Amino acid sequence: MLERTKNIKGRGAQKNVHNRFLQDTHETRSDFLEYCHKEGEEADKNKTQYINTFPKTIVNKVQSPDVGMEYSLNPYQGCEHGCIYCYARVTHEYWGFSAGLDFERKILVKRNAAELLEEKIKKKNWQACPIILSGNTDCYQPVEKELEITRSLLKVFLKYKHPVGIITKNALILRDLDLLKELAKDNLVSVNISITSLSEETRRVLEPRTATIKKRLETVQTLAENGIPVNVMLAPIIPSINSHEILPMAKKVAELGATSIGYTIVRLNGAIGEIFSDWIHKTMPDKAEKVLNQIASCHGGTLNDSRYGNRMRGEGKIAEQIHNLIKLARLKYFKNKKTPKLNRTLHEKYKSGQYSLF
Repeated sequence: MLERTKNIKGRGAQKNVHNRFLQDTHETRSDFLEYCHKEGEEADKNKTQYINTFPKTIVNKVQSPDVGMEYSLNPYQGCEHGCIYCYARVTHEYWGFSAGLDFERKILVKRNAAELLEEKIKKKNWQACPIILSGNTDCYQPVEKELEITRSLLKVFLKYKHPVGIITKNALILRDLDLLKELAKDNLVSVNISITSLSEETRRVLEPRTATIKKRLETVQTLAENGIPVNVMLAPIIPSINSHEILPMAKKVAELGATSIGYTIVRLNGAIGEIFSDWIHKTMPDKAEKVLNQIASCHGGTLNDSRYGNRMRGEGKIAEQIHNLIKLARLKYFKNKKTPKLNRTLHEKYKSGQYSLF
């Protein structure tokens, strides 16, 4: 049984950590907390703030050689899902915020995302290449239900017959099933659903504001039944938290129609090491040191591993065991399954927004 002693309800991180790019620090003093207690006031209202931004570009060239994508697009920066392990937390520091609570509570919204995408893929020198939604933060996080920025992006991809990949852990993607089915007719879309556990209790502590495991499994099944290729990311694998679930998870998603699985071993880059360590000592105090030591054993003795090729696959005995379990799962449950490559051939004819006769 997981022991939960969190202070801040519905959040992954339990504090803000110092932004490495800023000289000044922010500290919540004990005398201030005492004052709030005596006055019956809330020291922290724990509200999410949405900040409108209007970038000049939206499609990012991915330079990292080991992430499996060439271009990404993120309609939101920061993510209210609050996954404690999320590697994208450190990118919030570039915006002047903390990788801790700020990442979950200060969400940057790119209102002009669809216009920028359309402008990009209509350029004469642009050659169709799959653009991945959510290379950094989830494009179907809670605010998408109201803003529908991701839906507007899918309409652009469909209009110009351009290939698109999606990474999400939110069942909200099924709202856009009509567009996904149209894209799938021409093999223009694939979806990656992230499933970290089959245990709802584990999900709640690792990913507090994500869709339930039941809904995510139903999402895999619904997408597959509608002819949309689904890869399931068993990610991240965290030793002694979900590493024992690899085979059961693989079996379940294969039965529901997933065409493949991928995985990563958790890596606590930058400020995430401090955030995760604080979280696990409050959430799972009895096993905190065991988990942290096992994570470190997968990354050369440190929680922070940025080496390309090693950072997501790990090394050492535990990493080797995880790799062998994934290999066995693929052999046992996905032997005759294959995810088709996305179609790059149609876009050139549709760059004007309509089919060319010549």
